[in-house]
Amino acid sequence: MTAPIDGAALLNEVEAFHRRFNVFPHEAAYVAVVLWDAHAHLLDCFESTPRLAFLSPEPGSGKSRALEIVETLVPNPMAAVDASAAALFRAVAGVDGKRPTILFDEIDTIFGPKAGENEQLRGFINAGHRRNRPMFRCVGDGANQTVQAFHSYAAVAVAGLGYLPDTIRDRSVNIRMRRRARNENIEPYRTRIHEKEGFALRDRLATWAEQVSERVMNVWPAMPEGVTDRPADVWEPLLAIADAAGGDWPDRAREACVVLVAASKANDKGSLGVRLLTDLRDHVMVGIDRLPTVAILDRLNALDDAPWADLNGKPLDNRRLSRMLAEYMTADTEPIASRNIKTSGSVLKGYYAADLRDAWARYCPPPPESPLPPLPGTENVA
Repeated sequence: MTAPIDGAALLNEVEAFHRRFNVFPHEAAYVAVVLWDAHAHLLDCFESTPRLAFLSPEPGSGKSRALEIVETLVPNPMAAVDASAAALFRAVAGVDGKRPTILFDEIDTIFGPKAGENEQLRGFINAGHRRNRPMFRCVGDGANQTVQAFHSYAAVAVAGLGYLPDTIRDRSVNIRMRRRARNENIEPYRTRIHEKEGFALRDRLATWAEQVSERVMNVWPAMPEGVTDRPADVWEPLLAIADAAGGDWPDRAREACVVLVAASKANDKGSLGVRLLTDLRDHVMVGIDRLPTVAILDRLNALDDAPWADLNGKPLDNRRLSRMLAEYMTADTEPIASRNIKTSGSVLKGYYAADLRDAWARYCPPPPESPLPPLPGTENVA
């Protein structure tokens, strides 16, 4: 019989291994990555699996090295830089009876602005986030095709430049990497030497996972205040593992959860539609109950650090504004639309704050703590 393994001590060793070769942006990142490594060994205990994403704005930020260290610590790693969706479907269904942990480096070549659409891969990564979500594909030739279900539930870690598509980012623990400063030193990683050390830790993680699987199966860990919905789905497996490990890991895991969820919200600008609603609320219609479309466009296009003056080479115009706002509803479940606004001597088309308030409440982040003053020249619009 295998002697019980001290989970907290083992996770400490895994963290120390990462710290030898990786410089992460904050302590929370080390905690999250170690727990993610462990969760890959306990996948069948959970309803969902978070994606792990190492992202940065520039090359040379340690993303690939971080993924390389993860590769030594997880079960059945599968590097999938150029793998097709069809290959991944079949791999997850079982390579020699073993489900892989999928590692995508250079993910920007798949989902970056110059990569075009990769809906098959995007669908695979999204569907594989949750158990029992097979993807159905036709297999066979010509008239002999049949529909076959491909299971896609698998642990996935990615690394790349820029940002991920929203649907993948929201299912991920996002680590925003950065280049090492001159005073940040790490040990040079030598595959022939250090890979064996990672494999030894991997094997101990696998043994510990067998020992604690019943303790994390169907467990619903206490979440930090304010962490709900999709962020809770992402963090529940990691917190369950931290609780099973004991020591200071339960407290460290919840602190890391709060830090990384807050960072993710700060970096999440939402869709272009949400950005439009938010700018209308916080910068254009502050203290105003209605405003002509021409005035709204002037003010939106004049905003600094906003996309409206250059949408694919053109400023936001009346047609696009109308089309974007019509996607949202008023409190009476009618599409938001321009209405007549009576001004001195004329009638202009414009928008009413009353029509926008329900969408503001449902889609926009909380407003600034102190209200902004109205824009000059808008106080007397009637």
